[in-house]
Amino acid sequence: MSEAVSVPAALVPGQTIGILGGGQLGRMLAIAAARLGLRVHTFDPDPGCPAADVSKRLTVARFDDAAAVERFADSVDVITFEWESVPTEALRALADAPPIRPPAEAVCVLQDRLSEKRFLDGLGLRVAPFEPLDDPAQLEHALERIGLPAIVKTRHAGYDGKGQVRITCLDDLEPARALVAQQPCVLEGFVRFEREASVIAARSTDGAWTTYEPGENVHRDGILHTTRVPARLTGAQREQAVDIAERILTGLDYVGVLGVELFVTPADLLVNEVAPRVHNSGHWTEAGCQVDQFEQHIRAVAGWPLGPTTRHSDVTMENLIGDEVERWRQHLVNPTASLRLYGKSSVRPGRKMGHVNRVEGRRAS
Repeated sequence: MSEAVSVPAALVPGQTIGILGGGQLGRMLAIAAARLGLRVHTFDPDPGCPAADVSKRLTVARFDDAAAVERFADSVDVITFEWESVPTEALRALADAPPIRPPAEAVCVLQDRLSEKRFLDGLGLRVAPFEPLDDPAQLEHALERIGLPAIVKTRHAGYDGKGQVRITCLDDLEPARALVAQQPCVLEGFVRFEREASVIAARSTDGAWTTYEPGENVHRDGILHTTRVPARLTGAQREQAVDIAERILTGLDYVGVLGVELFVTPADLLVNEVAPRVHNSGHWTEAGCQVDQFEQHIRAVAGWPLGPTTRHSDVTMENLIGDEVERWRQHLVNPTASLRLYGKSSVRPGRKMGHVNRVEGRRAS
């Protein structure tokens, strides 16, 4: 007779979820939690972070302040993340804290590009060819193995095209060497892909999992510009995307929502990167599904049943970058659009200030 699997006790309305990180993702998670009768205590170094306006409590401290992290942990019933680059020192301070979902071990794997690629490779999933770079002197030898063009990326904390140098010819070596001299990096071979897609997936405390339909992404200057569903994928590619997500969820013993970015090539799907949190390319779910990615994450980390992920509408999500947010009134009068603004105090080039979801038709039944 097989041994019964123990499922952790679920939270009840009125209990508190602690969120490490108070950016726009934390803000939208806090709003989703409030809809479900749960409270949020946010931890962030910035007293004016976007989540501050909508959180029951806010701890303002550095992520490497172990004493502040321990006090925060004592005040909540479960801990989750809106930002995967929380320092490992803070994660160690949470070792004896309330449940951490997703597990700290999973976040540590995915916050380092090298360990992430090795993990994915170990699952038998295809990734771009890669080589670790710990010293600028390794760059030329690594290029001999990977070839040109290639991209040098920092192992930690790179996002929206930051912390990257593209190498198309030998004249590009100096800025690449300078980046490697600053911190450990990874050299990635260039993938010639037809388009980029991403799949948002979720797994609960009892091991149940689900995925949203893959979306098709377009970037500008390294920043996600739009995500559209349905994506231009074949049925076989959709099935492969779901299989990739499930293998990652299971391999990490994951709890919560994660985003998997994929390169679509004529022959296969390659994993670009995995984000252990709700994901920008999943914002379309707010307008396209009964339960969006933010509520799904709250359900998962609270130990509640996962919600339905069936798409009921065609949607295009557009990020509002920098001064694009000044056109917010135009979106308000568009009957097909729903606007989300993040409450950030200042507008800067390249800064995500909000997003808009445009419904472009109901899905055929």
